[in-house]
Amino acid sequence: MSTAAVELRGEIRARRAGFIREVAAVAVRALRSIPRDPETVIPPLIFPVFFFAVTIGALQDVAEGIPGIDYKEFQLPVAIIFAVTGVSRAITVVTDIQTGYFDRLSITPTNRLALLLGLMVADLAMVIGLTLPVIALGFVLGVGFETGPAGVLVFLAIAGLWGLVYAGFVYAIALKTGNPGAVNSSFLLFLPFVFLTTLWLPKEALTGWMATVAEYNPVTYLLAALRSLISEGWDAEKLLVGIAAVLGVGVVSMSLALWALRSRVRRA
Repeated sequence: MSTAAVELRGEIRARRAGFIREVAAVAVRALRSIPRDPETVIPPLIFPVFFFAVTIGALQDVAEGIPGIDYKEFQLPVAIIFAVTGVSRAITVVTDIQTGYFDRLSITPTNRLALLLGLMVADLAMVIGLTLPVIALGFVLGVGFETGPAGVLVFLAIAGLWGLVYAGFVYAIALKTGNPGAVNSSFLLFLPFVFLTTLWLPKEALTGWMATVAEYNPVTYLLAALRSLISEGWDAEKLLVGIAAVLGVGVVSMSLALWALRSRVRRA
């Protein structure tokens, strides 16, 4: 090989595509993989619809004794939370780890944060896609938004934010373990969040230790914010407190996800 050729090869460097393009590339790849994994989309849609229908059918007559509550309006945010929680492309991360693709990707110039943010962009698209049919079912059953179309958009934004925040825990598990079973079981982490809160009854109706736990449960304030958009109108205090509660959880979940990402990259 000539000296000129050696020098030319020595000057060849992989060029960065740019952070936004890297995020977009990861997101597009994640979205394209969804049709190959229908089990990650179909159950999160079926379960909240089933839960909403059964809960309304079983408890609506009982809830009529609680003043000021339309139980369909009260339960719609719960169904939405079930729809968006745990929805992620973390199983893609596990597959990439097991096949060695993640290790190869880690030695490229791709920004490490773009690997995670790109997946979360795809997650947001999935979350919105799962939320819309549940809201449509609520409209069919007579649920209306006191805040109008703008309230629906804010409702979608807050629900989507919660979906992304909780996904941080799922990605942390995926990156740390590389185990599909652990990822599939991550939804169990959410059960204390949702069942130890105002799932069935308003906060004022809870008593004893349940009332105490609900007081410190961030999902209590998330549900209050979503419910206010449906039945109360624009309540700035409830919205701000609900968003703050979600962001507080996000600080923990995203810190864990970034720590697991750094750990996995170092290992690669």
